[in-house]
Amino acid sequence: MASSSKSKKIYDVFLSFRGMDLRNNFVGHLYQALHRNGIYTFRDSEELKKGEQISLLMKAIEESYIAIIVFSENYASSTWCLEEVAKIMECKEQKDLTVLPVFYKVDPREVREGRESYQRSLAKQESKFGKDSEKVKRWKEALSDAGNLSGWHLNDGDESKLIQEIVKKISTYLAQTPLHVAKHPVGIDSRVVKLKSMLNLESDDGVLMVGIWGQGGIGKTSLVKALYNVIFRKFEGSCFLENVRETSEAKGLVTLQEILLNDILLPQQRLEVSNVDRAIQLIQRRLGRKKVLLILDDVDDLRQLNTLAEGKWFGNGSRIIVTTRDKHLLTCHRIDKDHVYEVEALDDNQAHDLLTKHAFQTHQIRTDLVDSALNYAKGLPLALEVLGSLLCGTTEDVWKSTLMKLSRIPDKKINNVLKVSYDGLDENEKEIFLHIACFFNGRKREYTKKVLNSCDLLTAVGFDTLIKRSLIRFDGIILKVHDLIQAMGKDIVNQECRDDPGRRSRLWMYDDVADVLSRDMGDCAIKAIVLELPEPTEMHIGPEDFTKMRRLRLLILHNVQDSFQGPICLPNELRWFEWPGCTHQIPEFSAGPKKLVGLDMSKGNIIGVLKQFKDFQNLKYIKFNHCESMVRMPDLSYTPNIENLDFSHCKNLVEAHESIAYLDKLQVLNLRECSELSVFPNVLKSKKLQALDLCHCMKLERFPDIPHKLEGFKRLILEGIAIKELPTSIENLAALQEMHIKDCKNLENLPSSIYKLQNLTNLAVEYCTNLIGFPMYENSIDSCMKAGLSNLRRLILRGCNLYEVEFLENLSCFPLLSGLDLAENNIIALPPSINKRDRLYQVAS
Repeated sequence: MASSSKSKKIYDVFLSFRGMDLRNNFVGHLYQALHRNGIYTFRDSEELKKGEQISLLMKAIEESYIAIIVFSENYASSTWCLEEVAKIMECKEQKDLTVLPVFYKVDPREVREGRESYQRSLAKQESKFGKDSEKVKRWKEALSDAGNLSGWHLNDGDESKLIQEIVKKISTYLAQTPLHVAKHPVGIDSRVVKLKSMLNLESDDGVLMVGIWGQGGIGKTSLVKALYNVIFRKFEGSCFLENVRETSEAKGLVTLQEILLNDILLPQQRLEVSNVDRAIQLIQRRLGRKKVLLILDDVDDLRQLNTLAEGKWFGNGSRIIVTTRDKHLLTCHRIDKDHVYEVEALDDNQAHDLLTKHAFQTHQIRTDLVDSALNYAKGLPLALEVLGSLLCGTTEDVWKSTLMKLSRIPDKKINNVLKVSYDGLDENEKEIFLHIACFFNGRKREYTKKVLNSCDLLTAVGFDTLIKRSLIRFDGIILKVHDLIQAMGKDIVNQECRDDPGRRSRLWMYDDVADVLSRDMGDCAIKAIVLELPEPTEMHIGPEDFTKMRRLRLLILHNVQDSFQGPICLPNELRWFEWPGCTHQIPEFSAGPKKLVGLDMSKGNIIGVLKQFKDFQNLKYIKFNHCESMVRMPDLSYTPNIENLDFSHCKNLVEAHESIAYLDKLQVLNLRECSELSVFPNVLKSKKLQALDLCHCMKLERFPDIPHKLEGFKRLILEGIAIKELPTSIENLAALQEMHIKDCKNLENLPSSIYKLQNLTNLAVEYCTNLIGFPMYENSIDSCMKAGLSNLRRLILRGCNLYEVEFLENLSCFPLLSGLDLAENNIIALPPSINKRDRLYQVAS
């Protein structure tokens, strides 16, 4: 929302006094001294004509920065003075008015406790308005509060000396001027309110540090300036250190320390320090008992915080506020996560408001063009401001042309601000960011992690750093990058060589890839090609085209069609190859070790495969799903690091190669919908297997033995397969939590070893029409086992051919059972012991 309306400040000082006592002496001299020093002061005799309303006085109080109340002997005898002091104290609380009392020949205790002349004056007011009058109560409370404030007390001292002291204090105070926030401060006020709450300004216990975090151009500086303006007068001294990053790089940390000291202390002669350590000592000594406000804007290095903002250096009640793009800096400086405020993009209404204010028009602009501009900026204030300024007062043709230009080449002002976060990254994080910006915005986290890890990049630390630098974020499992940050990343790559795509590190545009493939590239700089086209598109790819790209690590082609049928050759350095729908045979490589980690040729027209994958020691992921012409799996004996095999929906696949039984690192094996699969290893020896999908392998008659305990296998689904039984080794699925068996028409029995699955919570066997019984629990199964299926909560045996349910009579089995479904069977009655199952609340039979 836009900045809310506030009383405009007109006067530097409002003078409240009893005219008949002081107008022509002390107050008159004070007024003249303030005037001589250029301090614009409201005094009723100067500004009010006789007979004007007291409401004008109240308005003048609201429009002042400082109120000086001169309490004299007869002050409380004036109802106007009493109304003034009540209004002043109200504005002190509600409008941050600074109040400075002068006790002129009266003791402060007289004012705050209602003694002597003040007691007599208030008694007269009570007799006039009533002892219980709310008005009088309000006046008494205001006098008490004002009497407790720190100010000046003058009895018989030197009035001229006191006036000089007052003028000096006021001048110093007014020298601390508010900061310019923004031309159009949209969406700021509500955020300032949240930050004020986080700062807990009412408490003077210790020193509180707050971090403000967000991406470049999101409005951190404008927000913290607005916050500073609202709160800085509550402190004994304040300092706003802007552009900490730039200043420390250009002039050093000592310069920032000097600014800090001079802004807070406001010495007559500027303080200078020789080095960082001396400055730290001076800060601690001079500011250690002061309640200060310190704002460090745009911090990018922990050294800046360590030399400028240790909380123990300042007095109780101090507040230190840090803005940064790097959340990790706040954590390292021990700023609690509850005191870190993330600045988010403007919402749609705020963005529209800000764009409209900057792009002021004398004529109507088409809604679709405005929407395009808003979509480009995505709520980023910097982008809305720059874009609005570019479009201000222009025609619809200029709007359209400008937006088209920006879609190709990012605006320099915006780009330069955003690029600061990139420039501060290490090489690993730069590579990861550029890959994400060019290729992986909107992709799943785990997929992106696999691909980038395969390219020898360290994604765990990389993702963490990029998140903390506000360059990427995760929306659930989806990786997200702001459109303008993505454009900045792509522009970095394009600037590597705008004229020759072969000299760039990454390609993602069809024309650039086609251009590179159409000519002799010489020394090619390309590390990655990811071409994801919206619809199938023809591209000529020669069999040796990619071998010229010696630096190529990543090759992903979607919706790319090539009429050439023979195998293509790939460089041995390639880490990830992904070409769904590829019409080629399995790619060929040069002799020697291959570094390929991921291979995806799903939906390809692959008839035959290599008899074996030789020299693929690094290969972890293979996807041949939906390769409907594939009949046999390749020999994977020489790929010992395989973790994930996907041959799902290969409807003509007959044989799963024996080698898959001995892949020690295999975690996922997917053969779903391989309807012709009949040959499968008798055993699966991988101790790391976590998922096995054999659903709708309608000709598979035998489930493999599991010789080793599998600690990561938690879910087994068998649907529409021809098995007659499960092996007794099913007990080795020790971590299994769910087992679903459905439409296995040949299944005749389940092994009694199923009772050993102590982690199983859900067991469903449905429409297995040859299953005539559920196994009985045998005490000899395991003498150490107190109960069979001890964690089972739901048991579904629906649509089978069960007659007997004797297995339910043993109450030591599934003691936690809460749901039982025996519908569509031949069961006549349930055993009486069923009533003894206290946890069972749902039975279908």
